[in-house]
Formats: sequence, structure tokens, C-alpha cells
Amino acid sequence: MDSAAEQHFREFVATRTPALMRTAYLLTGNQHDAEDLLQGALTGLAMRLRSIDVLDLEAYVRRAMYHRQVDRWRVRLGRRETPTDPRAVQLDAVVGDSSGRIATKLLVQDGLRRLTAKQRAVVVLRYYEDLPEAEIAAQLGWSVGTVRSTIHRSMAKLRSLVPDLAALREEM
Repeated sequence: MDSAAEQHFREFVATRTPALMRTAYLLTGNQHDAEDLLQGALTGLAMRLRSIDVLDLEAYVRRAMYHRQVDRWRVRLGRRETPTDPRAVQLDAVVGDSSGRIATKLLVQDGLRRLTAKQRAVVVLRYYEDLPEAEIAAQLGWSVGTVRSTIHRSMAKLRSLVPDLAALREEM
């Protein structure tokens, strides 16, 4: 990697890591796995930097994270434990955030953590990343129908796991 490409990569990592880390956390459900997921995607980017268009660095990293997470849940299917104890929830310190928003964040994080990795991935891609179903299907290598049904079942499960989410939606 030449010095200009290395400098561009360093600037990209410095500026985009917080946003990418939030996405990785939502995909994995815990801080340590999120750090591993993002680090693996960034390492892959660094290894292929010469062959990737400089303008598409973030798209490359996000797609790599989605694919790595899908691979993780395929390999670990049925072997993964997820903490459900509310004391295990880690919060980011948010300055100026109201208690209502924090409570909502906790509810959503807890609900996402209790979904399977596949369900969590489609919910994050659809509602956090705001991707259309066709793009989610393309990124995950699924049909649009599979994406739709998975989103529908995932949201139904999320609503049943966290009934307070429906009350929050009515308040908004």
C-alpha cells in the first residue's frame, strides 16, 4: 500500500469507526463480537485496498461486516449463548440524552439481542441501515421473498419479546 492510500485508509478508519461500530454492535448484539466483526472487515479492506475504488470504502466495509456476520451465524447456529440479564446491557454514554430515549434504546437493544443472528441482521439492515428489501437480498444472497418473510417474522418475534415496544410506538 502506498503512503497516500495508507493515509486515506487511516483517515477513513478514524472518521467512520464510530458509525461502523454502532452497526456492528447491532448486528452482533455485544461489544466484543462487534469489535471483532469490524476489525475483521477493516483488515480485509486493508488487504485489498489497491483493488477497491477509494470512494467505496464504507460500502465495502459494511458489506464485509454483513457477510462475516452471516457466516458467523451459519457456523455457530445453535451453539451461541446470549445474555438476557438486563445488568449485562452496556450503554454508550450519551450526553444530553433524555431518559425516555435511553429506555427505548435499552428495550430495542434487549429485543435485538434476543433475536437470532439472522433475524437481527435483516432487522438492522432494513430499519437501521434503511436498505430496501431488494438491496438486502442482494447483499445477503437471498431472494426478495426470503428477505420479506424473514423481516416479517423477525419483527413479530421482536414485538412478542418486547411488548413495551408497541406502547412506545403508540406514544410517538
